[in-house]
Amino acid sequence: MKPSKETQDKISQLQLIEQNVQNFLLQKQTFQNKLFEIENAISELDSAKEPIYRIVGSIMVSSNKVEVKKDLESKREILNIRIKNLEKQEDKLKEKANEIQSEVMKELKK
Repeated sequence: MKPSKETQDKISQLQLIEQNVQNFLLQKQTFQNKLFEIENAISELDSAKEPIYRIVGSIMVSSNKVEVKKDLESKREILNIRIKNLEKQEDKLKEKANEIQSEVMKELKK
């Protein structure tokens, strides 16, 4: 028995959603890696003594410890927000995928 056109469309849609979930997972992993690096930099900065250097382009310049920490904390906050947004989108996609999968399974059991 061949699935109906509607069921085939739902299966295609399900595959597309799965690809989108994978893309979100990769993006989230990238952001989590950056977040880990920033958190390590902040902890190193706490124990570091002046002078502090920051890489700008291809050179290192002397920087104020307070400014560098403030900048890193700002980046950490932005990454946390991005990760939370990706998780929300990922959850919505997974929910949609589960709905479509249930519909497809019902159609195929008929």
